[in-house]
Amino acid sequence: MKQALLIILLSALTISAQARVRLPHILSSHMVLQQKSEVTFWGWANPGEKVTIKPSWDTTVYTTQAGSGAGWQVYLKTPTSGGPYTVTIQGDNLITIEDVLIGEVWVCGGQSNMEWSGDQKLKQSIEEAPKSANAAIRFFYVPKATSAFPQEDVEARWVVCDSASMIHFSAIGYFFGKQLQQQLGTGVGLINSNWGGTPAETWTPADVVNQNPFLSNAAAQQANMQYWPVKPAIAYNAMIYPLTRFAIAGAIWYQGESNTKTNATYTSLFTSMIDAWRLAWGKQFPFYFVQIAPFKYGDPLVGALLREAQTKAASHPNTGMAVIADLVNDTNDIHPTLKKEVALRLANLALSKTYARLAENWESPQPQQIIFQNGEARIQLKNAAGGLMNRGDAIPHFELAGANRQFVPATATIRGTEIIVVAKEILQPVAVRYLFSNTAMPTLFNKNGLPVNLFRSDNW
Repeated sequence: MKQALLIILLSALTISAQARVRLPHILSSHMVLQQKSEVTFWGWANPGEKVTIKPSWDTTVYTTQAGSGAGWQVYLKTPTSGGPYTVTIQGDNLITIEDVLIGEVWVCGGQSNMEWSGDQKLKQSIEEAPKSANAAIRFFYVPKATSAFPQEDVEARWVVCDSASMIHFSAIGYFFGKQLQQQLGTGVGLINSNWGGTPAETWTPADVVNQNPFLSNAAAQQANMQYWPVKPAIAYNAMIYPLTRFAIAGAIWYQGESNTKTNATYTSLFTSMIDAWRLAWGKQFPFYFVQIAPFKYGDPLVGALLREAQTKAASHPNTGMAVIADLVNDTNDIHPTLKKEVALRLANLALSKTYARLAENWESPQPQQIIFQNGEARIQLKNAAGGLMNRGDAIPHFELAGANRQFVPATATIRGTEIIVVAKEILQPVAVRYLFSNTAMPTLFNKNGLPVNLFRSDNW
């Protein structure tokens, strides 16, 4: 009899343990919730179990119950930035989430240039760490993982920014978040989800790639690697999809080096990835990205062609591109070290385009119109209000070609917001290029110190 009672008691305890309300890791203490939004709270419980959610920022009580699949979800309205707050979740057990801020949440994605931190001995991170403590900035570092199918959760936790946590976090992500926090005066949550070496395919849902013959053919050209995945979707499934119910303000991205050999399909791949993310989040959020830097690739022009593909992607709705071709110390190093400067360009894009805190345009100049006339190319630039400046005696990296399609070095002069380009060998130019090589670095800038982007008028 005693043994039977013991079995019944243990069974009851097992059922009780299984029935406990559970949350995904991203809903946890020290998190930042997107302000002035309807944010999702979700988790698991015993089917039919009543779940009550009480946030401390107002008196609203939200109730739901777990469905037959054990999942539950509710939508909470968040106020203007503030905190810290608490949120209690009551089922058969009680969960208290503490030290919650309401503010701005951004995802930081890409490959190694977004991933790099003090762990890679990055000087700027090491120098910043001792003075980085800021309770208004929070980090959520998604660990590297892959999956053949979309996952519901990630093994990570929110931490407050201090010298111990900042040193391991994306340098670009941190400096971007710091600038937003200072300029907006809100809490900032940064979700670090990146993996060095990864091509864009692995961050894109499988059906997006596989149902497009051009994208699937390009994906098949990615060689298997020892230290990072290359197959479509498997990083997305494990490192992005589990985040997509968590409300965000937008995303920043630095990637492309691993797609240089398939540059012809990158514009389509990248914009398709952006659209897929937005569809998964159910929001047309801003997506700001970094154009890859000059580097001595083994194949001629592949870097220039990838940067051109990224430039085309920047015309996609609600995106912006930070040109960083001038922020390079060594074109033999695929990891430029000036991450703070890159982050500030991304932050200025967000502050001007998303938050309307900067009146001026913070995008790099590029051609608006090119006219060939009287033996010269006249290039009219947009994003060059106030004129251009050249850092040097001459203006290098311009080329002209005639009908024979043979480019020769050309001489350029500034005339207001126009550039006049001539070459004594080309009497009737039909094409002009600027910075169109793997390693060329600009000397032309607008008044905000942003470099003129590479361009070409031909499609040869």
